[in-house]
Amino acid sequence: MWRRTYLLLLVIRVYFALSPSYLHPDENFQGPEVFAGRIFSYPSRLPWEFTTAQPIRSVFPLRPTYDVPMNLLKGFYAESGTPNPSPQLVYYVLRGVMFLLSFVLEDWAVYELVPLPRHRRATVVLVASSYVTWTYQTHTFSNSLETLLVAWGLVLIRRIVENKRRSSLFSCAVLAFLAVVGVFNRITFPAFLLVPGLQLLPHFWRKPLSLFSFAGFGLFFFCVAILADTAFYNPSASFWDALHAPIITPLNNLLYNTDESNLALHGLHPRYHHILVNLPQLLGPAYIAMIFSLWKSSSITFWLKNTRAVSAISATAMLSMFPHQEPRFLIPCVPLLLSCLRVRKSRLFLGAWVIFNALLGFLMGVYHQGGVVPAQLAIPSIVSTSVLESGNVPYGDMPRGSATVLWWKTYSPPLWLLGDNATAPLDIETRDLMGISGPEMADELEKLVPSCPNDEEDSSTAPRPFIFVVAPKSATFLDQYTTPLDSTSGTSDLRLHELWTWSKHLNLDDLDFGTDGIFPTLGRVIGRRGLSVWAAQRTGCV
Repeated sequence: MWRRTYLLLLVIRVYFALSPSYLHPDENFQGPEVFAGRIFSYPSRLPWEFTTAQPIRSVFPLRPTYDVPMNLLKGFYAESGTPNPSPQLVYYVLRGVMFLLSFVLEDWAVYELVPLPRHRRATVVLVASSYVTWTYQTHTFSNSLETLLVAWGLVLIRRIVENKRRSSLFSCAVLAFLAVVGVFNRITFPAFLLVPGLQLLPHFWRKPLSLFSFAGFGLFFFCVAILADTAFYNPSASFWDALHAPIITPLNNLLYNTDESNLALHGLHPRYHHILVNLPQLLGPAYIAMIFSLWKSSSITFWLKNTRAVSAISATAMLSMFPHQEPRFLIPCVPLLLSCLRVRKSRLFLGAWVIFNALLGFLMGVYHQGGVVPAQLAIPSIVSTSVLESGNVPYGDMPRGSATVLWWKTYSPPLWLLGDNATAPLDIETRDLMGISGPEMADELEKLVPSCPNDEEDSSTAPRPFIFVVAPKSATFLDQYTTPLDSTSGTSDLRLHELWTWSKHLNLDDLDFGTDGIFPTLGRVIGRRGLSVWAAQRTGCV
């Protein structure tokens, strides 16, 4: 029975891995966007974490995760005579890589971490049935990689501690490598292994060679990571230059995140936000079951002696010291805490668990900003078709035209998904307006959309600029531009003509319960779900 359940959950995980939801801009801009422009010459823009004078993101853990699959894909296409694969293929290949890492490494680690064989199967199924495993773990997040590193760090610590006869030199070397990758991947990584790592101290005391192996390999990999980052951020630097002026990204990251004024730019939360909001959001009914289990003194002893529980609880406590708290920061806690849960055959819990993960799975795995990636992939085709239908196409020796795409009330669109459009008749400019007000949005359109040419003007001398708007259908401010113009109303002659729509899109950042009320807001955001692409034109222009 458990095998069939696990296979069904595996199919579900594949489905969500291939669903183009968009959970957070970091999943694109701190991973694929960094290398797509360098490898495929796709348009790309490095985020501020990589362009600041003191960069806070390392490329050392990113290269095997994104750089290697992209280069292998490029090499395969080069052998077949095709210059570059489509960005859509690259996108789904990277999603496939994250799925395989989750399926192989996470499930394997969970299986090893549970000591009792009778609990292993139920634990693996429980973790595999979590919407966090379906969604966050199959997206290109540094947090998803951190989950794997934490789990395998605990596996190696357990192997080293239990092997009292040998020094476990190889396991210590691998643990040192994972520790370095983890620290350079996310500065929060040590919080998960600091307390469980204290178990290694007696082993290091009895087996000094283990300590030398861990420290020696750790120093070696640490130096390699620093050299890799220095070479990335300062390509012209020689080896000696890198030694004199190394770029240590984890140190820069730590200094940045210990300054509360910096964290205020990203949003401040109360210290209890992780415990009272983020963990319940990630665990749902399992969190309630854990709270009730703590009423028994025997359960408290079990939790305090469980390395996985200690890792998750201590990390949550440490991360709660920082005022900026997002749910994805606690993703490594999910498999650790679920592996500690012992739930008897309860129909109430089973029903609540299935409903919770089904709802959150479709919300976060399908609908959450679900139209951004498909829209960006479709933009080149939409723009080209609109230009050809207009008849105002650059040709011969005429300069390339320009198309400006305004993104409003969505997550930032990944530029690399536009692909290589060198042969297209237009240069596509992407402008992210984020969440500016409706009137400000209208002002931008009024400035950009050209007026209709007079009969005396020769419109063929130069291509006219094309303006497109990408926005959720729940943005009711745009209704005044999508309805027929009333000549007596005196409103703008600007019109938006719908060209493309993706129905599986919800914009949860557009919730305004305070102004519109709960039910009207939900009716607008859910009832008018979808993301559309409009062409902005003046009334009467041909």
